[in-house]
Amino acid sequence: MKHIFEQKVFYADTDAYGVVWHGSYLRWLEMGRVYWCEANGHKLQELEAQNVVLPVTNLNIRYKRSARLDDELSIHTWISAFNGTTVTFSQEIYVNGSEKPYITAEVEVVAITADGGKLYRKMPEMLAKVFEGELVCQV
Repeated sequence: MKHIFEQKVFYADTDAYGVVWHGSYLRWLEMGRVYWCEANGHKLQELEAQNVVLPVTNLNIRYKRSARLDDELSIHTWISAFNGTTVTFSQEIYVNGSEKPYITAEVEVVAITADGGKLYRKMPEMLAKVFEGELVCQV
């Protein structure tokens, strides 16, 4: 399931030239992953209470166009790969009305213990079922 949410570009998101500062996109990408998890029944605070956190281990972003102050953005998030240990979120950011993405990203995430001390060799079953189910639905 692709999750989509909208976000307006505020002054604080831009640089001195009125274009979105490159780091602002990271915040919206993270919001997209959090919203995706919540839409699939997993709030991050509840996962942490179960001793599971999901840090980013790899991030690849292509900046194709610059969004500007007051643009309305659509952030699209979905699962594109899961190998039992690592899940890959694919994400695109559009300015509403545009058919071409302004940003494309692939974000790899693993599961570790909440104290950061241990990498899970396999994604915890409660999450693995969701990630595997998403890939089956896309076929």
